[in-house]
Amino acid sequence: MLTRRHFISTTAMLFSAPIASPLLANTWPTEAEKAAWDAQVTPPNFDPATSNPWGLHSRFLPQRVVANADLTPGDIHVDAVARYLYHIEQDGTAMRYGVAIGRGGLYEPGTYTIKRKVKWPHWTPTQSMIERDPETYAQYSEGMEPGPNNALGSRALYLYVGDRDTYLRIHGTPSPRSIGSRASSGCVRMVMAHINQLYPEVEINSTAFLYSAKESVTAQS
Repeated sequence: MLTRRHFISTTAMLFSAPIASPLLANTWPTEAEKAAWDAQVTPPNFDPATSNPWGLHSRFLPQRVVANADLTPGDIHVDAVARYLYHIEQDGTAMRYGVAIGRGGLYEPGTYTIKRKVKWPHWTPTQSMIERDPETYAQYSEGMEPGPNNALGSRALYLYVGDRDTYLRIHGTPSPRSIGSRASSGCVRMVMAHINQLYPEVEINSTAFLYSAKESVTAQS
């Protein structure tokens, strides 16, 4: 198991203070529709560091931080204890975002490759999700069309091991108030306006490291 200790002893040691499957639904939005949806999920006069109509704790807003020198630019690191995602950049900094992770035992620590990325994706629950909670998921067994209410939100980064799709995603969420919690069916959730900012910076074949979280740990401010 990939543990948080492989990456971090405490967040402060590596970073300074701030300086589902794509399938059966089959229609695709136009560029005009995607632009309209982007506007719908982006607050007016959006400032990533201060805009907060979702009522998040301020520490979950995007912040630029200083990264440890030995971290590879382009990689993503998810600290499941603090509920942070870090995107390492070329200049020795990282962008830090608040996230939600999988509830119970559904979160899967590991090292993944981002093999696919999609704007306004389709979503289909996995068979295990339907079996686990048919009342919630069976209605979407043929897939959910893209849009602001889609479970993957506005953007999705698809996590693979080798050429195997794990069905884990880093994605936007129509439930932004879940950020900071264990709420998903295994994926890493982000505020849609935040993943829209991250998305163009992520290269295909980048590595995503998801570190383990203790069941007893609650993110603290």
